[in-house]
Amino acid sequence: MEKKPKVIVGLSGGVDSAVSCIRLIEEGYDVEAMFMRNWDSALNNDLLGNPTVNDDVCPQEVDYKDAKAVADKLGIKLHRIDFIEEYWNNVFTYFINEYKANRTPNPDILCNKEIKFKAFLEHAFNMGADYIAMGHYARVIHDGSKHYLLRGVDQNKDQSYFLSQLKSEQIARALFPIGDMLKPDVRALARKYELDIADKKDSTGVCFIGERNFKEFLKNYIPASTGNIVDINGNIVGKHDGVMYYTIGQRHGLKIGGPGEAWFVCGKRAKTNELIVAQGVDSDLLYANRVIVNKLNFINEPPKSGTILTAKFRYRQADIKIIINWLDIDKLEVRTFEKTKAITPGQACVFYDGEYCLGGGTIDEVYMDDIKREY
Repeated sequence: MEKKPKVIVGLSGGVDSAVSCIRLIEEGYDVEAMFMRNWDSALNNDLLGNPTVNDDVCPQEVDYKDAKAVADKLGIKLHRIDFIEEYWNNVFTYFINEYKANRTPNPDILCNKEIKFKAFLEHAFNMGADYIAMGHYARVIHDGSKHYLLRGVDQNKDQSYFLSQLKSEQIARALFPIGDMLKPDVRALARKYELDIADKKDSTGVCFIGERNFKEFLKNYIPASTGNIVDINGNIVGKHDGVMYYTIGQRHGLKIGGPGEAWFVCGKRAKTNELIVAQGVDSDLLYANRVIVNKLNFINEPPKSGTILTAKFRYRQADIKIIINWLDIDKLEVRTFEKTKAITPGQACVFYDGEYCLGGGTIDEVYMDDIKREY
């Protein structure tokens, strides 16, 4: 009798990973699951050198209980593995350093690269797995030695953006069982199997840290440095809690009163610790048409200079038509065909050719023509 391929699924306690297990079981795989524990407040505070940090409790234990209930219901083995130090060293430290540099990082992308598809993958293969599987809304095509990443069928839930830093060899070993499903169908299948988490709310917090008051959470790791909020003419219009807590295009939480249109963040001046704001969300100050991207990763062959593609500069953004030009071995100039709103340094620029996600990089500098934005 032919041996079934063994797949270890990242079981998070949510409905997407649970249904990934179901589909693999239905397809005849030998399925086990692994719950990743990547955050421990006490240990992380010791790593920081400050055991008195007032950190909230992350609801990992609730998620673990949900994952255990799913595994028991489906009759599969669940492993609980700690990647706390890997997460701290390879994801969270970068996350904090980027905020200190007044940039807005995307930890979920790095978490996929360093934890889910590296530390997890290595551990799973040491356990005898043939593949790993995750509950992402994305698809893969394996064609000989080439491995391609595609958008998920459910365009509202597509998560290829967060997988843009994966290598071809990581994709070669990965399965995405719900990539061809719509979210309502995922929940319906969970109900069919009478899973208690069928209608559980989707997680929206930072990868493995969970949902919390983000500004207060950051204050535990980056000392607040208050300063002036200034308008584009240099007039002081308010006070900020620390420029790293604000993102380009942000409208809420500025606490600026007065008549006229709403205020929004349009820039930062690190040297003077000033947050720059303007009135009117459609102001030209918020738009750009030229971006320098570094820390590049292409899943297969990189596109050549002059190639016309589409890109996303943030998750859930509609595709933006672009043309690329290589400036160096790890630096691209990306020009948009139309001016684009709120492109933010530290965030990801992810490249697409139709349904195919080609890879991505980190937004380093932002320009409107030849004028550099003070982001």
